[in-house]
Amino acid sequence: MICHNVYGVTNMERYRKSAHATYRCEFHFVWVPKYRYKVLVGNVKTRLKEVLYNLCDWNGIVLIEGSVCDDHVHLYLSVPPKLSVSYVMKMLKGKSEEILMKEFSQLKKRYWGMHLWARGYFASTVGVDKEIIRKYIIEQDEERIRDEQMRVWRDS
Repeated sequence: MICHNVYGVTNMERYRKSAHATYRCEFHFVWVPKYRYKVLVGNVKTRLKEVLYNLCDWNGIVLIEGSVCDDHVHLYLSVPPKLSVSYVMKMLKGKSEEILMKEFSQLKKRYWGMHLWARGYFASTVGVDKEIIRKYIIEQDEERIRDEQMRVWRDS
């Protein structure tokens, strides 16, 4: 389930902008249905993909890559810095559970306690390595020094 392809773009093109921030906050999320039952199949799988894409879009989250397997979900997301990891997971798991349980009676029978997803999740940052960050900071400093030298040259 590729919604926004990021392959073949430069590092700067992968940064996103909001009114007051430039950012690259990317995360890998994984979560599972309760008891690891293989219930994410057929129409449930198709509908879950739609729901997750819509929830991400509604919250300004870019779904870079995703996979719904029979017994777990993987998402690679670009999340605005105003949203916390815990909020993103609470929203994605909570809203998707609500919609799927309402639309699929077989899930209601399987999960009579009304909890589709198991407690917990996996989250990991995905980003540039420390050498790229160091290089970027050094280049910024070199640019500042050049600007200062140009200003001194113009003022003399």
